Amino acid sequence: MLDGVGPRVLDSVLGDRVIAIVRAENPRWLPDVVSTLLRAGVRTIEFPLTTPRALGILETLSSRHGTDAVLGVGTVLDAQAAEESVAAGAAFLVSPALSIEVLEVGRRNGVPVLPGAFTPTELTTCWQHGAPAVKLFPASLGGPAYIRAVRAPLPHIPIVPTGGVSLDQVAAYLEEGAAAVGIGSPLIGDAAAGGSLAALFDRASELMSIVREAVPPGERRAPIQSGTPS
Repeated sequence: MLDGVGPRVLDSVLGDRVIAIVRAENPRWLPDVVSTLLRAGVRTIEFPLTTPRALGILETLSSRHGTDAVLGVGTVLDAQAAEESVAAGAAFLVSPALSIEVLEVGRRNGVPVLPGAFTPTELTTCWQHGAPAVKLFPASLGGPAYIRAVRAPLPHIPIVPTGGVSLDQVAAYLEEGAAAVGIGSPLIGDAAAGGSLAALFDRASELMSIVREAVPPGERRAPIQSGTPS
């Protein structure tokens, strides 16, 4: 079980309902990208380890933004990567698959780990091994309808669809019961390669409007029936 800061971080991640995935071939523009996301209201940001010097950027930006941002590390595949990420200040860890040793590092350090899964069996296995939430990857294979289908027998597992999630699908995923969504290139665009930060701000602002307006299944009100009651 997580203790200390771990549950608070998880509550923040799932409360924000969106994880921005910032991947780049060159980390030069990442500080500006993160600042732009924060100005637009996107607080939870993941740096995949496939980005060069991702952990150095994480350390710098964690110091700069403090509690204004929830910064995590993605593509964490083994215990060494998990330990290094935690040491660099990762608030959460994400993996494309289930790694028991990564979960253990997270548990030992009070850092939430979101392992990746796709099938109901994989989702259940992650949950049984103590994952507080599970990344459904790649979400594009099933779309929002797949979230509805797997949540029918597994409503207790917080699911975060990631991989091929577009801006115009975010509301559908959340309204089908996703705890949050992970979204990368459709949100970031070319900003992480020196492209337009103004366009990124507009996309991120639009995303947060979509998130605020999306209503989870348990909060939907029954439609008002017309006509006069007998």
